[in-house]
Formats: sequence, structure tokens, C-alpha cells
Amino acid sequence: MRLAVCTISFRHHVISLDELASFAQAERFQGIELWGSHAKNLADQPEYGASWLRRYGLYVPMLSDYLPLEAPAAELRLKLETLSTLARHWGARKLRTFAGRRSSAEASRNERAHVVRRLHEACERLADQDQLLLVETHPSTLADTADSTLQLLAEVNHPALRVNFDVLHLWEGGDDPSVALARLRPYVSHYHLKNVSSRAQLGVFAPDNVYSAAGSRLGMVPLFEGAFDYGTFLADLAGDSRLEASLEWFGDDVMSTLSHDRHAIEQLSVAHPFGASERLTA
Repeated sequence: MRLAVCTISFRHHVISLDELASFAQAERFQGIELWGSHAKNLADQPEYGASWLRRYGLYVPMLSDYLPLEAPAAELRLKLETLSTLARHWGARKLRTFAGRRSSAEASRNERAHVVRRLHEACERLADQDQLLLVETHPSTLADTADSTLQLLAEVNHPALRVNFDVLHLWEGGDDPSVALARLRPYVSHYHLKNVSSRAQLGVFAPDNVYSAAGSRLGMVPLFEGAFDYGTFLADLAGDSRLEASLEWFGDDVMSTLSHDRHAIEQLSVAHPFGASERLTA
């Protein structure tokens, strides 16, 4: 599993991209997932880009942002064009967004149809650039459960639409992530990995809290120390070098936590090498 750090993890820190790249290189990460806001703020410094990052042996697997699917069509097109251009500059083929702002249970038929239509339009434009649009499995969106996500994929019906499989958020929505992955895996192009101390603390990941510098961090824990069993979930995935994932850490002690979790995943991949089960049963 190729692992990336997220620049959003450093949103409240005074750290340069050079320092972040040096850290990622030293800790043997393979990539840096770039937050859309950070990519935009770096646009006036074109010396930073895919070729610059390759000097560190790193790449940008995904640019993560939020498309205004509810906004007028012209606004969506402008945002999409901007993000597509930034992604090309960084050599990223994948753009992450959310599937609207209402849960699958709350969205009306018209609201769902509108989101479906806008996602299809976005996919059409991105496909022209050989780029993919990934909807993240996330609460308060149309991709809040495996059932609704599969329905959304069928409704949009475009090969450029893929899934950013946020493990914890699917668990939060009531799915068994292993069962959900078995159903969604043909469409999954990226994974977000994070954990929480208990279900009672899941609210700590609400956007209003996460993005606030004064927000609570109570309940955010290292990947293998939380309520969800990542040891079991990742056992058959960690050793697969074809997969791309990001450690999505929002808490304190960013560098030490990311380093700790990356090492733990590496150890898991050694204990469960990809293809071992097939060789044993052959």
C-alpha cells in the first residue's frame, strides 16, 4: 500500500512545503495528498509542482477539494477548471469531492437528481483531461452508506466517477467496512485512514470542528489504537503496492503520529505479504 500524508493535517501549523516534503521522504512515505486550498495558494509559485516533488521521490496521488455541486453551473465549471489545471500541474490524476451536502436519507428525489446530474457533468469534463473524480464516503452526503454509494455510481453512470473509501466514515454510517469494500472495490481508487477512541467521539470529525483551530481533538487516536479494528481490515490490503491511501490525521503531534502509523502499516504488510494467502492455497 502506497501511503501519503495529507497537507490538511498541517493546516494549523507553521511549516513549509519543503519541510513537509523532507519529512515525508525521511519517513518513507510515497506521496503527499494536496488540499485544494494549499494547491491554490501555491499557484503563484510555479517552481513547486510535480517535477519539484519528484526530487524527494514523492508524488501527489490526489488533490482534495469540495466541488460546489449546488451552485450555478458556471460556478461549478470554473471551480472544476481551476482544480483540473492545478491537478495537472502537480501530476495528480484524482480529484476528491463530496457527493452533495445532505444525507442519502434526507435528500429529496430532486436533490439527488441534481447532484447526480452535476457529478456526471463534472466527470465528462475531467474525462477529457484523463482525470478521475472521487466521491468520498462521508456522513451528510449521498455517499454515506455502501448502498447509497453504489446507487450513486449507477445513477451517474460514468467511468470517471470513482470512490475515495473513507473507512471510518462508512463504519460510522453503520456499514461493516470489509463487507462494504467487497461491494465497492471495483470502484475504489483511494483510501482515507483514521480512527477514533469510541463511537461516542465520532462527532470530533464533524467539519465545523475539524477545520477550527480551536476545535476539540478529544477522541482522535493513532490508527491501531481506536475503536475500529484496522489490524483486521488492513491485513489483506497493506502489502498490496497497487493501492493508494492517505493517513488523514487531524489531531496534535502530527509528525510523530504519522510516523508511528506508517511504521505500523509497514509491519502489517511484512506480516501479511500481498498474495501470501493465494500462494498458501495454491
